[in-house]
Amino acid sequence: MTCNSAELDSRRHQWEQESKFFDKRASQAAASLQPIDPLTLKRYASSLRKRLNPEYRFHILGNLKGKTVLEVGCGDGANAVLLAKLGAEVVGIDVSQESIEVAEKRAALNGVRDSVRFVCSPLELVDLPANHFDLVVGVAILHHVISTLDLVLRRLVASVKPRGMFLFAEPTNFNPTLRRIRLLLPVHTEATPDERPLEKADIEVIRHSVTDLRVRPFALFGRLDRFVLVDSNYERSPLHRRMISNVLAGTDWMLLSLPGVRNLGGTAVLYGHPAKEKAWLPMDTTTSDTVARNC
Repeated sequence: MTCNSAELDSRRHQWEQESKFFDKRASQAAASLQPIDPLTLKRYASSLRKRLNPEYRFHILGNLKGKTVLEVGCGDGANAVLLAKLGAEVVGIDVSQESIEVAEKRAALNGVRDSVRFVCSPLELVDLPANHFDLVVGVAILHHVISTLDLVLRRLVASVKPRGMFLFAEPTNFNPTLRRIRLLLPVHTEATPDERPLEKADIEVIRHSVTDLRVRPFALFGRLDRFVLVDSNYERSPLHRRMISNVLAGTDWMLLSLPGVRNLGGTAVLYGHPAKEKAWLPMDTTTSDTVARNC
């Protein structure tokens, strides 16, 4: 499947907007680059706890040593570098050139430059090897490509090995009333013009490519973490604040396991295995290479 000229022009405008938005965020991240906190590395390497969204993701991914990982929407490389520190060989893709440059600096700073490679390109056009990756992961990326979600997923299916795995962490809106209430709260959230949380219809689109898709909801009371943790940093927050965060996470885990409550979560971890028979071959690689070079 390919995009016609009008569709490509529309998408190119969105890519430019998103690139500018994330270029700005990358420049802010560049000013505070530092090695991964050893406590953070220890936390995700253990995989003993799974009641917080990030810990749950690494629990599902399991042992990463020797695994080939494609991270889509890698941003400034924080997650890609963590994956590499835990033993993976990582390819990170992002539409923002400045984010890619910060990611490369972060990888060098953390001593994993030989274990990661970063590519600047839109997901719809990037040239990916077929049946190559053990894992495809993404954090808050699918809700940026809703208009081409089916296309993006089927291209990713083509790049993952037959027994590989998809894992994404995304904002969700399974309860429209709760979402409207959230938008009334005086909490500032930066967002690109066309993004929105994933809705139930989007989950069904994902199921076309990940037929055994599992959805684990998070962030009911856990939304309050931004007011509890210092600079959203769990490891370096005082003990009493971490204990409050743990209580919120434990409460969420229990409540969001109930059928009548699970739709109230504000985020979700989505994971499963590729439906290889539904894969699409990459687009015209000449177009892909050109976009990647000019990004």
